[in-house]
Amino acid sequence: MLIFRGLHPYVAQPVALTIGNFDGVHLGHQALLRQLREAAQSRGLPVAVVVFEPHPREFFTPLQAPARLTNMREKLELFAALGVDRVHVCRFNSRFAHMSATDFIHALHEEVGAKFVLIGDDFRFGSGRSGDFALMEKIGAQHGFAVQAMHSVLHDGIRISSTAVRVALAEGRMEVAQRYLGRPYSISGRVEHGDGLGKQLGFPTANIQLKHNRPPLSGIFVVQAHAEGMGVLQGVASLGVRPTVRQGGRPVLEVHLFEFAQQIYNRHMRLDFLHKLRDEEKYPDVETLKRHIALDVQNAKKWFEHHG
Repeated sequence: MLIFRGLHPYVAQPVALTIGNFDGVHLGHQALLRQLREAAQSRGLPVAVVVFEPHPREFFTPLQAPARLTNMREKLELFAALGVDRVHVCRFNSRFAHMSATDFIHALHEEVGAKFVLIGDDFRFGSGRSGDFALMEKIGAQHGFAVQAMHSVLHDGIRISSTAVRVALAEGRMEVAQRYLGRPYSISGRVEHGDGLGKQLGFPTANIQLKHNRPPLSGIFVVQAHAEGMGVLQGVASLGVRPTVRQGGRPVLEVHLFEFAQQIYNRHMRLDFLHKLRDEEKYPDVETLKRHIALDVQNAKKWFEHHG
């Protein structure tokens, strides 16, 4: 899969493309990409996706922007697995935010090489969100590229969206989030050095780098860990601010892997969140914390016994 910065000219064959934020790459996104891939194959075109970084809502209202479901690396890995050939990552800054809808469409056609465009039926774009499917279709007809709309994907009557996934995660309904995503919700990152508290308590942990300070979930979770050369490992993870040992700290993701003692610093690891055990709590002392960690480990192992 080829990755490009922005809507720069690329003198190759035209493409079938779609546009969006694709946060989470949930079942709705996957259905759109599947339909795009089928349209591309029938036309002999490669599949291209145009995404934005940061999310436009992070640019306009950073304090009110929703928690991210996927960082860019995770999103690109999912695109590759879904058969995307090219990704254009557009830096969403003031200049890009002021691009008119018409100029954006012309850039897609003239610079990226759009020959077929598939977008969600409610997708808006351009300065002031003035562009919509009707405008894209009109300009497409004038310049010789086809435009098609994709309707929302429903699950049990509920529209699958990034917002629906966030709500499920925030409420600890991991199984619901998994149904919307078509896979367990996961967070991946590099294993960093922590403060060594877990080891002192008898439960050594791997600290996973968080790319954003506002993860969409918190608490204690049953997880599976994936890293190169490790296979699939079972464990229990804590994602939160650790109120027993620190006040006003930033979120930390740490995982205790069962029957595992290797050094894995700087490796890239993915954690699949399978089940929420409980919310994070503040305890009067570290001995109480240690007892609850032991109980979490016991409950996580029981969960795997019943869901293995």
